[in-house]
Amino acid sequence: MTSIRDILAAATPIENGFRAEIPASWLQGRTAYGGLSSALALHAAQAIEPDLPPLRSAQVSFIGPLSGSVTVTATKLRRGRTAAFIQADIVSEAGLGYRATFVFMAEQPSRVELAGRLHSKVQPPAPDAKLYTGPDEFFTGNFNFFDLKESAPGAPLGEAEWLRWARLRETAGLDPMVEVMALADALPPAAFKLFGKEFVPVSSVTWIVNLLTPTPATTDGWWLLSADAQHAVNGGSSQTMMLWNADGVPIAQGMQSVAIFG
Repeated sequence: MTSIRDILAAATPIENGFRAEIPASWLQGRTAYGGLSSALALHAAQAIEPDLPPLRSAQVSFIGPLSGSVTVTATKLRRGRTAAFIQADIVSEAGLGYRATFVFMAEQPSRVELAGRLHSKVQPPAPDAKLYTGPDEFFTGNFNFFDLKESAPGAPLGEAEWLRWARLRETAGLDPMVEVMALADALPPAAFKLFGKEFVPVSSVTWIVNLLTPTPATTDGWWLLSADAQHAVNGGSSQTMMLWNADGVPIAQGMQSVAIFG
């Protein structure tokens, strides 16, 4: 298993970024797992400007396949008094495969405070729980997973809804925000559940994720992920996504467009 830290440690610095190798163990089909691409892009964006405020939002386009040797670069679009907009691109031999705009923004004093939490406490997996880890030749081999069938006692999940505990198997030395970006896309597209046991190719197209805290943290590496598709017709699906820490504190909220090839 090659950790994200290992990938970054082996990267070759270049102007405004670095060159890195995406191992086969981080692929999903013919392209890199989107969370890994986002983690690499964020790492490059963080290095392009000194003393950036915390990450507030990311707007991601999964443009084409990424595998093997890739070049990750970042460009400052604008930096004002409170916010900085940084663009990050990832290019492989096949061309541009990934583009994101990261928004870093300082906290501001406000008269309002609305802090959402889980409606009911969902406990992380017990130490003796049977966890799922994917095969080493697929990106899921880098995670531990524990699926839930109910969002609360007596409240089964919807027909196109996932709720899953997830953690990276190796997080030592990893920036907490990079860890969150690496994890926040770890669920299969929610529309995948509509096909039962039948395999149908699906692919994320765009991803918008808003970070809800400047200092993400959890216990024992566990994060609770949800994905819920409200609409899936004509080969496309729209889904909402959430990530909470082990105490039920919301950390990130997102929306994703997914292409369905079947």
